[in-house]
Amino acid sequence: MPTIVAFETLTELFINLTKKYKNSDKTAFAYKPSPGSEYKNITWDTVKDDVNALASYLMDQGVEKGDRIAILSENRYEWAVTDLAILMTGAVNVSIYSTLPASQCEYILQDSGAKIFFVSTGIQLKKAVEIFDRCPKLKSIIAYDQPKVKKNLSEKYIKLYDTAYREGLKAETIFAQELKKRAFQAKLEEVATLVYTSGTTGKPKGAMLTHRNIVSNVKAIHDVVSITVNDRCLSFLPLCHTFERTAGYYAAMAGGVEIYYAESVDTVAKNMTEARPTIVVSVPRLFEKIYNLVHKNVQDGSAIQQAIFNWALRVGEKYWHGKRGFVSMQKAIADRIVFNKLKERTGGRIRFFVSGGAALPAGIGTFFMSAGLNILEGYGLMETSPVMACNRLGDEVMGTVGKVMNGVTVGIQSLRDNRIIAQVSGEDYPTNISTEEGEILNRGPNTMKGYWNNEAATKEMIDEDGWLHTGDVGRFENGRLKITDRIKHMIVNAGGKNIYPGPIEDMFKTSQWIDQIVVVGEKKNFMAALIVPNFEALKKYAKQNQIGYGDIAELIQNESIKNLYSREIRTFSNELASHEKIRDFRLLTNEFSVESGELTPTLKVKRRVIEEKYGHLIEEMFKKDSE
Repeated sequence: MPTIVAFETLTELFINLTKKYKNSDKTAFAYKPSPGSEYKNITWDTVKDDVNALASYLMDQGVEKGDRIAILSENRYEWAVTDLAILMTGAVNVSIYSTLPASQCEYILQDSGAKIFFVSTGIQLKKAVEIFDRCPKLKSIIAYDQPKVKKNLSEKYIKLYDTAYREGLKAETIFAQELKKRAFQAKLEEVATLVYTSGTTGKPKGAMLTHRNIVSNVKAIHDVVSITVNDRCLSFLPLCHTFERTAGYYAAMAGGVEIYYAESVDTVAKNMTEARPTIVVSVPRLFEKIYNLVHKNVQDGSAIQQAIFNWALRVGEKYWHGKRGFVSMQKAIADRIVFNKLKERTGGRIRFFVSGGAALPAGIGTFFMSAGLNILEGYGLMETSPVMACNRLGDEVMGTVGKVMNGVTVGIQSLRDNRIIAQVSGEDYPTNISTEEGEILNRGPNTMKGYWNNEAATKEMIDEDGWLHTGDVGRFENGRLKITDRIKHMIVNAGGKNIYPGPIEDMFKTSQWIDQIVVVGEKKNFMAALIVPNFEALKKYAKQNQIGYGDIAELIQNESIKNLYSREIRTFSNELASHEKIRDFRLLTNEFSVESGELTPTLKVKRRVIEEKYGHLIEEMFKKDSE
């Protein structure tokens, strides 16, 4: 579906939106001023005023085209205003995850040469103050929130956002013409943002994404996904990552979508019922949690309730696959007695979810589709702006990431001899091409300009023919892209067999007893697993079976609990090849999290960190194997 305004750059998108909605009550953004309050709606006229004031402040502070301005903040309205103000001045947005420690923030500020640093809460301000003196190019810090500890404002280089805004209002008349000039002079090849890698395999690298990169991806999204002015999006994934930035922010704006900010990642369930979104951009972790919660509630119900639920799922899946007639009547009943309750928990208006950032287990995707909650799974990298392929509404195939986007070409390169096995462009459809596995490559206007100040890393990522090497393994299956796993995640067992842990882990995530799982077994004779139990399900099981325990550590050592998981693992392993079967496991007392360093900010598992942290348990499982 076409965008609601024409544009070639991100600044032109903003300018044309404010023109279209001038003197209108159309909601652009909405947020909660305080916990427990109602959502406050912001019109495009207000957004324009706020952006112009902040942009004027930045210019008054000497910000020139190409200067880097950093943001360390959770998703909020001020993040959007700051981003748009940076773009309007011709500067570059340096996006930093709010979960990063001060040391990594310091490296990014130093590497990018950021001039001004916007921070959100007192926690983020504390990081900024700690590292300020070690960032010589940094001139000032702007704090969105009034810190609880007033001494944090004693330094002259710190200013409150409200103060900066008021100073910008006074400077608007001085810089109005220059601001307009800069905004219209933005070039397609100019860098709009630097987005840094997580740094799990070395120092973080700053991907340079241009206006062309992001705009081409926004337009490609609109070519294949129905986004309208009647839609509302709930934003909670980090805006500093390209998935939320492109899909849940720029593409949403380009469709006239209302963007509502969740209070935090922890309040998403509550905020969905309050904001009542029609579109939610998420990572698989949200769907896994909902799936496990629903199935555990069903297991706790009576035999009749379980039978009704399973019948409803079968009917829903038939309906999803196009069967109508009598099935339509059954589906109406299934909706009324089962699925409508689930839909109400998502706000009752969802048209579709968008899933990306990691693989969505096919079984979980099928469950949502059967319930009438459509999920469009896509695929891409930060360095590809990010979307390379996506399922289309009404043409979803679970287990694949859909068809290649318009303007993009995806290649499959042999892992044996580096030969390009096949390449498919978005304009090649219809095609039913199927290929063997290989590394997934990308070529097109969505390919980043390169890594900031890192030519060696750029050449390693993008070859002489312009192919960007993703490091992911996949293949085409009837014209659709199917992802296997990361090349670096591949396990080679003692017998020389190549095993990709991702698909195995995805299968086990559908267990009501398993919350998270990491499969291990490099150079070993069998596969084993580290398992984070579904603690709520486990506690209920213990209560129902009168199993006493002092804490979780004691509970997971109980023989009845160990036997429960042994049976579950044997059942699931029946679906695996002999060399893939899980032969041993260890239960963990804590879930993997961003705060503990075991997950990336987009909730991907950091395997190396986990294998190091739980090395003693891994060694214990393979002790007999090494004797």
